[in-house]
Amino acid sequence: MTTPIPATRFAGPAPAQRLEQAAAALTAHGFTVELLGDAAAARARIKDLIPEGASVFTGASETLRLSGIDADINISGRYQAIKPQTLAMDRVTAADDIRRLRAIPDVVVGSVHAITETGSLVAASGTGSQLPAYAGGAARAIWIAEAQKVVPDLPAALRRVEDHCLPLESARTQAAYGSPSAINRLLILNAELEPGRGTVLLLRQAIGF
Repeated sequence: MTTPIPATRFAGPAPAQRLEQAAAALTAHGFTVELLGDAAAARARIKDLIPEGASVFTGASETLRLSGIDADINISGRYQAIKPQTLAMDRVTAADDIRRLRAIPDVVVGSVHAITETGSLVAASGTGSQLPAYAGGAARAIWIAEAQKVVPDLPAALRRVEDHCLPLESARTQAAYGSPSAINRLLILNAELEPGRGTVLLLRQAIGF
């Protein structure tokens, strides 16, 4: 049975009990989960989790941008940052190299659009550039997700993606690039089979969308 949730509630942080339930379910499914207070705590934790010099690809994410994690990875010089490297490459002549670099980094860092209390992660994308690394191409994956992304089940997660995230992301891409976004790729991660590969930093605050 699908639990009805008004679309307006997708913006509010889930209470502690639901966060803990989601964390327990993800843990049971093989993910490493850390409940953190806020984005500043996640920003500090990332520095502990990623070794200096690792190749790191960051998925497009308002969570990463607003928290400062995107800049820490792509500008600091601490890591082999894949995103600025690929942005400087020719889209036509180096297309295969760009694809490979994004697909198999040492670490991928990003976010997801929904987390279910039953222990699944849901990520939508217009281009799909981050999804191969999320799904298994990266040796390690780290997702930073906020409290408002916790929903009861997969139907509610898909509603959150379509009714809440897509309009906000379309407004962002329209302003930035002159075109709306679309849900062209959708990845559902129900379990992590390799111990220690997938880490979820679940924040008690709500930032991004």
